Amino acid sequence: MGNMRKVIVSVFIGLVFISAGASASFAHQAGGVEIGDLETGSVVGTPFKELTVDGELFAIEIGSMKVWYPPTTVVDFKSRTGRPVVLKVTNNSSAEHGFFLTADREFAAPTVLQVKLVLKPGETKYIGIPTSDLFYEAAGSTFVYKCHLHPAHIGGKFVALGR
Repeated sequence: MGNMRKVIVSVFIGLVFISAGASASFAHQAGGVEIGDLETGSVVGTPFKELTVDGELFAIEIGSMKVWYPPTTVVDFKSRTGRPVVLKVTNNSSAEHGFFLTADREFAAPTVLQVKLVLKPGETKYIGIPTSDLFYEAAGSTFVYKCHLHPAHIGGKFVALGR
């Protein structure tokens, strides 16, 4: 084929695989999760400040326990438009706290939704998630959130209803 390179494009259940020569690249279907602050953050081109916050989560201390509160966050997709989900996460504890959100499955695909960040005491971040990223896996509607820095801390669940 002379100087021409052969490009192979395969689409397999929402995962795009592109091969050109010896390099390969994997792309998640919707462009992924965005993390930022209210004034400058955005997801799928829409600023966080123009979107409704779907859930607020707080790292708190109850006696000697450190937890993410509330223990369950539910978003009902039966009557809502396809706008991205926005979560507001705040660290109200006295020490650094991690936030990790992922599918509640032991053997999830490598492309499954994963959000990971670290919050300083008093810090707030916004997480924007395209709805297609939430439902990337056919069976996906329950996700867990926890502190990835401290395994003994108590986490919770994010449930997406109506899919």
